[in-house]
Amino acid sequence: MYDKWFPPKKIVLSDGKVVLQKRSRAPLILAALAVCTVVSSEFTGFSFHVLVTRIHEFFTIIRAMIPPDWDSLSGIWQPLLDTIKMSLLGSIVGAWLALPIAVAASSNVMQSKLLVAVSKTALSLLRTLPTLVTALIATFVFGLGPMAGTVAIMLFTIAYVGKLLYEQIENVDMGAFEAMESIGMTRLQAFRFAIVPQVLPGYISTSLYCFEGNVRYAAILGFVGAGGIGLLINEGLGWRDYPAVGMIVLVLIVTVYLIERVSEHFRRKLI
Repeated sequence: MYDKWFPPKKIVLSDGKVVLQKRSRAPLILAALAVCTVVSSEFTGFSFHVLVTRIHEFFTIIRAMIPPDWDSLSGIWQPLLDTIKMSLLGSIVGAWLALPIAVAASSNVMQSKLLVAVSKTALSLLRTLPTLVTALIATFVFGLGPMAGTVAIMLFTIAYVGKLLYEQIENVDMGAFEAMESIGMTRLQAFRFAIVPQVLPGYISTSLYCFEGNVRYAAILGFVGAGGIGLLINEGLGWRDYPAVGMIVLVLIVTVYLIERVSEHFRRKLI
């Protein structure tokens, strides 16, 4: 049926031979995506009509935030610093802890298949938990405040950096590693001098990129009581104080932009 509706294109060469061009699967893929979209909207109760007719309400809230409440600026700095400290500490500790876990999950370095399987399973389980859920669990363990947010960010960083790092380790050139082992070096020494230089720039770049994202994630952890500027956003939305929320969003945008520019500068130095 597909061949009948979308027959292959015939191309005549200069010598008179006729060849058939490979048929494009794009129409079939687009049709499958359209069917999946319709079925998904039916299962989830998603309505395109409601989306089109109610999207203007989003801009109504945005207009209510303008102009922002400049008088509330003085009360934003401390929660903003808490958010940055949560992100920075959680990212640093998480990136450090991700290093040994990623090494243990690298099948080309570790000889124990059980250790590799356990490490990869642990990283997969950590990636499965959303950051908000992790923060909610942390609030029950450590109480309300930045401590819970820092732990949640740390666990996310371990899962994110660890996953990318062990994939980088498994894709390195093992020639230098094997040569160093053959001349009498231990596996640890060979790993340090042969593999670390290959993955170190990517590891640092990934950690910096993760820190950028963690600043944004930390901003919403206040919704579950994990401290930071998200708590002010939650309170402002609850009291319908949109100008104050607009001021918080403006400060957060500027902060994230500056952090991204600095992080991008250092990541370019590593390339």
